[in-house]
Amino acid sequence: MAGPARFTYPFYYRPHPLALAAAADLQEHLLWERKWDYDFGLASDRPTGGRGKMFGVLVVRRAEGSLGYLAAYSGKLADSNHLPGFVPPVFDLLEPDGFYKAGEIEVHELTLRIEALRNSPEYQEATADYTATLGRTEAELAAERKKVKEGKQRRKAQRTAARYLSTVDVQELEEQLREESIRESYGLKDMCGVVKCQVKQKKKILDEYNGTIQNLLDERAALSASLQERIFERYTFLNATGKDRSLGSIFRETVFGVPPAGAGECAAPKLLQFAYQHGLHPIALAEFWWGESPTSAIRKHGHFYPACRGKCEPILGHMLGGLPTDPNPLLDNPGADTKIDIVYEDETILVIDKPAGLLSVPGKRISDSVQRRIRATHPEATGPLIVHRLDMSTSGLLLLAKTKEAHKLLQRQFFKRSVSKRYVAVVAGQVKEDRGTIDLPLRGDLEDRPRQIVCSAHGKSARSHWEVAARDTYTTTVRFWPVTGRTHQLRVHAAHPEGLNAPIVGDDLYGQPGDRLYLHAEQLEFTHPVTKRALSFTLPAPFAPAHAPS
Repeated sequence: MAGPARFTYPFYYRPHPLALAAAADLQEHLLWERKWDYDFGLASDRPTGGRGKMFGVLVVRRAEGSLGYLAAYSGKLADSNHLPGFVPPVFDLLEPDGFYKAGEIEVHELTLRIEALRNSPEYQEATADYTATLGRTEAELAAERKKVKEGKQRRKAQRTAARYLSTVDVQELEEQLREESIRESYGLKDMCGVVKCQVKQKKKILDEYNGTIQNLLDERAALSASLQERIFERYTFLNATGKDRSLGSIFRETVFGVPPAGAGECAAPKLLQFAYQHGLHPIALAEFWWGESPTSAIRKHGHFYPACRGKCEPILGHMLGGLPTDPNPLLDNPGADTKIDIVYEDETILVIDKPAGLLSVPGKRISDSVQRRIRATHPEATGPLIVHRLDMSTSGLLLLAKTKEAHKLLQRQFFKRSVSKRYVAVVAGQVKEDRGTIDLPLRGDLEDRPRQIVCSAHGKSARSHWEVAARDTYTTTVRFWPVTGRTHQLRVHAAHPEGLNAPIVGDDLYGQPGDRLYLHAEQLEFTHPVTKRALSFTLPAPFAPAHAPS
């Protein structure tokens, strides 16, 4: 089989047949021929999340012209950086005689000294003594302040009662009360001085220990930073021209400034580095997930995925230098030849049929969009036009406002969730239940935008109702009623193991690429912003659903 004319664009691709054949061979090895032990979670009916692993294959041409392939895994596997049949890491932090292990021992020794000092009886006693002294003296001062306050109130009452005494008696009483006030005031001041001295003595003893601990902490931090900097400079990557570049210099030019954790440990950089080092010409790349799905990001067993953008894009941007590579297909406009059909229009609103592949609003790379086209055909329209959005890959009903006031009123309906939206999707696989609700919080994947991940700690609430409309041998047609409107909500809810566990057909982010994303906004109900009349629109999906049960 002839190889491709150019190397795989690693961030959006369909694996070349050669890469598919290499991946199939590696997967056979993972199933039967392993000489190492690792549980991928495939045989377990108790999901734990995270036992799966990303693997990569790189088809290469040897110097004499024959083809072969290299294999790699991301990070460590079976607690090892070196397993038979896989390329080694670009930089091995676990090398016994390497500077990292030696530095790691120094850092660990400092940690032990810090912990020993913190756990020492002397430090514990100094801490307890200071805390007890502080508590005791604060209580004594509070009692003395209360006594002074009560004395002040008592003297005030005495002065009030002395209104009927003679002038001489009043003068004698005033002198007596004045002396009493002075005594109490000086008594409080004296006590404050004594208390302050006691606390200061105890704090001085504790500060000596804390100062020693802080010096050790600073020494450990400086050692760790120096060790990290050495890693960043020694961790170097080749490209096709033989140019070497360090991890630190690569990421200094990014928004990160420093490499994120795990940068350079993914399969693709390992594969390319080994190929360049051994005079092998890269032909085609493919990466796939093997094993149980993680709990956050969408990864399905045996599915192919592009390289991550946060960790890999800067590195591969260098490593692909000098290697003829497929152009970035994301720069092409898949909606260029599409047509917008108007479903309803009056003086204030528009309801359109957005075709799949067309952006709702201009993007970073592609300006063609519903907003641009409607602005061109309706120059009299004011305001931002777009009331809500559909993903580029999603087709269906989209509501637009032709006036600023209408836009404001319609957005208020979306904010109050009084707008009803229904989507239809064809998902890959059999969904056993007939209906249900999915509630999985979502946030953006900071290392691989625009993907979304499920995150209970920092994600925003995302809720969808669903119901099976029809079933086929390999697919299920599902209707969705999203309660919230998070980015990629229905796509993640369909694909995630705690959702339907069935990606939408044609989903190039969370499933497998196809001719299109089989997701369509088929129904939209809202209140007209001017007439206040309830409006409802239904638009059948342009793709064939699964067959309804007979």
